[in-house]
Amino acid sequence: MKKVSLLIISIILFALALTACGPKETDELVVGMELAYPPFETTDENGDPTGISIDMAYALGEYLDRPVRIENMSFSGLIPALTTGKIDVIISSMTITEEREKTVNFSDPYAKAQLSLLVNEDSPVQSFDDLKDSGRKLAVKNGTTGHLFALENLPEENIVVFDKETACVLEVSQGRADAFIYDALTIFRNAEQNDATRAVFTPFQDENEYWGMALNEEDTELLEEVNAFLAEFQAAGKMNELGDLYLGEVKAVFDAQGLPFFFDID
Repeated sequence: MKKVSLLIISIILFALALTACGPKETDELVVGMELAYPPFETTDENGDPTGISIDMAYALGEYLDRPVRIENMSFSGLIPALTTGKIDVIISSMTITEEREKTVNFSDPYAKAQLSLLVNEDSPVQSFDDLKDSGRKLAVKNGTTGHLFALENLPEENIVVFDKETACVLEVSQGRADAFIYDALTIFRNAEQNDATRAVFTPFQDENEYWGMALNEEDTELLEEVNAFLAEFQAAGKMNELGDLYLGEVKAVFDAQGLPFFFDID
C-alpha cells in the first residue's frame, strides 16, 4: 500500500514539474504607461484605464494577436521597467529624444506636440520672445522639454522652476509669473479652467516634438511589428478617429487657428 501511495505521489510531482517547465499559456503584451495625462492616459470612474493610448494599446494587441495588460507606473519608472524586461512596450505620450534613444528604441512617430504658453490675462506677453525682456517670469515644470527649451532660450533669472504642473499654473493665475510653458493640450485645458489666464498657441520652436512607442533595444522583431501596425493604423485613419473621439474640442480650436494637430505628422 505504501509503495502504491509513493508511486502516486511521484507521478503527481512529476506532472507538476512538467507543467512548471512548460510554455506560458498566453503571450501577453505588457504595456507600461502613467495613467495621469487625460485624455491620452487616464482612468474612468471605475478606476479602469481609458484614453487614446489605451485604445492604441489594445489595437496593437489585436494586431499582434496577443492579450494586453496595462501596467500603470510613474513616468520616471517606465524606461527602467522596459530595460529590465518588466514591460514590453511604453505607450505614454513619450517624446522621442536623443537622450532616451541611448537607452531604448523608438517606433516611428505617431503624434507630434508643440510647446505653448499659458499667460496671465493681465500680462503684456504675447509671444515667447516677450519673455526675454527684463523682469519677465516663466514658470516651468522641472525636467520637462519646456524647462529645457527655456534654459536654452531665456535668461536664467527669468525662469522659475517648480516640481508640479499645478504649482506652475497657480503661479500664473495669481500673477506671480507671466507664463507657464508646457504642451498645447495641457495649456488648452488649464486656460479653459482658469479665467485669469489665456493660451498662446503660436508656434515658437524650430522643430516639433514627436511621440513614439518605446521598446527594449534587443526586441528588434517587436519594433518592426509595431512600426507595421502604426503604418496600417494611420493609413486607415484610426489616429484621426481617436482625435475626434477624445479631442474634438481641442481639434476645433487648432483648426480655427490653422495650427497643426497632434496626429498631423507629415
